[in-house]
Amino acid sequence: MSEDFSNSPELRITEIFYSLQGETTLSGLPTVFIRLTGCPLRCQYCDTAYAFKGGIKMPLEKILDKARSYSTQNICVTGGEPLAQPNCLILLKQLADLGKTISLETSGALPIDQVDPRVIIILDIKTPDSLESHRNYLENLKFLKKTDQIKFVICSKQDYEFSKNFIQENKLINFCEILFSPSYTQINPADLAAWILEDQLQVRLQIQLHKVLWGDKTGV
Repeated sequence: MSEDFSNSPELRITEIFYSLQGETTLSGLPTVFIRLTGCPLRCQYCDTAYAFKGGIKMPLEKILDKARSYSTQNICVTGGEPLAQPNCLILLKQLADLGKTISLETSGALPIDQVDPRVIIILDIKTPDSLESHRNYLENLKFLKKTDQIKFVICSKQDYEFSKNFIQENKLINFCEILFSPSYTQINPADLAAWILEDQLQVRLQIQLHKVLWGDKTGV
């Protein structure tokens, strides 16, 4: 007999897949990715534009069943922009109830104050070259926890200077983990590394491991 999901909240899902986490302090760890459909932003470097629309509606219980089918401790909810779907908050809570390590990748344009505190939030601060820096919702900064992470995608020296000034003005050093990620094909990671070292900036350089391994492919 098939399961009855008729009373389960739904979310629109682009894909659910199992891979290595390519970013954040969890980089390299086997992870289940739940990619939600839809995003109100249009960053010029976006590598998941295929998640802007389409997808399929899935009951929450079916999503949870799929996530549980993999024997890994790590589950990442990503997008698109996951918080664009209100039921994402329910999903995050129920994933956290599984006792696993749950992370949320969010653009930083939507409020995070209702996200379950057990979830590790990976919050983007959009740089000028993203063309979406006007969408940064700075109220989010006061809701971040020590376990959360702030990510800057760096496309140019201008972006680097913006990011350096932002973390200094907002006193973010030693507040939570700060990630500087070179935009794929747009900046030489060695240049970004040199700037960080020259300024003795206490941030973590991260290179997208999944792209080193598999290139600019989807579903990895």
